[in-house]
Amino acid sequence: MKPGNKRQTRRNSHFTPFVPALLSGTTGIRAAREMKEYSALKVLTNTLTGNRGWKPAWRKAEPKPSYDVIIIGGGGHGLATAYYLAANHGITNVAVLEKGYLGSGNIGRNTTIVRSNYLLPQNIRFYEYSMKLWESLSHELNYNVMFSQRGILNLAHSPAQLDDYIRRGNAMRLSGADGKVLYPDEIARFVPGLDLGGSQRFPVVGGLLQPRAGTARHDAVAWGYARGADRHGVDIIENCEVTGFLRDGGRVTGVQTSRGEIRAAKTAVAVAGSTSRVLKLAGIDRLPIESHVLQAFVSESIKPFVDTVVTFGGGHLYMSQSDKGGLVFGSDLDGYNSYAQRGNLPVIHDLMSELLALFPGLDRIRLLRSWGGVMDMSMDGSPIITIGPLDGMYLNCGWCYGGFKATPASGWCFAWTIAKDEPHAINAPFGLDRFYRGMLIDEKGQGPTPRLH
Repeated sequence: MKPGNKRQTRRNSHFTPFVPALLSGTTGIRAAREMKEYSALKVLTNTLTGNRGWKPAWRKAEPKPSYDVIIIGGGGHGLATAYYLAANHGITNVAVLEKGYLGSGNIGRNTTIVRSNYLLPQNIRFYEYSMKLWESLSHELNYNVMFSQRGILNLAHSPAQLDDYIRRGNAMRLSGADGKVLYPDEIARFVPGLDLGGSQRFPVVGGLLQPRAGTARHDAVAWGYARGADRHGVDIIENCEVTGFLRDGGRVTGVQTSRGEIRAAKTAVAVAGSTSRVLKLAGIDRLPIESHVLQAFVSESIKPFVDTVVTFGGGHLYMSQSDKGGLVFGSDLDGYNSYAQRGNLPVIHDLMSELLALFPGLDRIRLLRSWGGVMDMSMDGSPIITIGPLDGMYLNCGWCYGGFKATPASGWCFAWTIAKDEPHAINAPFGLDRFYRGMLIDEKGQGPTPRLH
């Protein structure tokens, strides 16, 4: 974190009743002491010696015949789960299996936004706990994840939409999160480059600001959790694709991989958009999720332009500026089912038109690069962190647009669920049974249509 940046060091003093009990169960201070390797002295010493003293951040482990827990998926959620299993529950005989290189999936293919500005109590509780973990994560891991609390501003373009944001802001504050309603004159000062558009089709009439929200460095999050898990003895095994499941009757007892059979008492699946394909190997053909492509974009580097995350209320656009100066932005799903990590031109056209509706001064900025991630969209737009659907198996999926910001809480709750064989109160609402019980957590009110979430 950059010293002296008040937005990066801001803390929320309004805790919900269950949070102190949760935080008291972590071992962050102890873990940081055990792993303390990166320091100002280390940087100085290596500067003077040609940077020859740095050790690899994690071991290139070879698979063992068996483990207590196997985690399929070496993305943010899988690595965070492994770290919290070891740090919080003392379960260190763990293997994280990644079919490619570490961080090659969605953890390295997102727009890095962290927020907890939700309406429904189940989501506010979960994402606000994640926010609190984010705020101390660099210290917890002794690794700078570059979490910058620059805020997120959701723009409203009609009085009815502003009323809805006011309602959401009140729900956030009642649940312990932070939120503030801004009006056009305040927004003009906060985001000087924004066209408020009094005569435009989508004039800005106000907005909802969450000051503690912001961005983090996606690959640093993966590296930090990998390093932390490795220091606790977790094996991180790259280039190890799961090709099947081992069964003893109806119970999962391990996996077949491209590097041989690996057995485990418990097998956890955290593979985001590949969930359906992986679970099909276990004979599970139907899940309440769909896989869709989501594109993201980075512009060329420009001078400091916007010091927050801005979202467009007249469509679906979110934008921030990275420390390197590039504008990072994303929009809607491509709208069709796919496992390809690439998108197509119609979404780019729509995104650019929305971007220029807010910031017409960017009309000559050049696009530097784009990429696509495979999203596992659930039927109600909320995640699934649960036991099952087979004995010995644990499932983490259905993240829609919320996967990156949920990384710490997802790993924390999933580790609890695996270790205790029951969900924690925070993730108890996110089970599979809600879909046949009719207890959906539909934040957007779109119904059972994943591509609309």
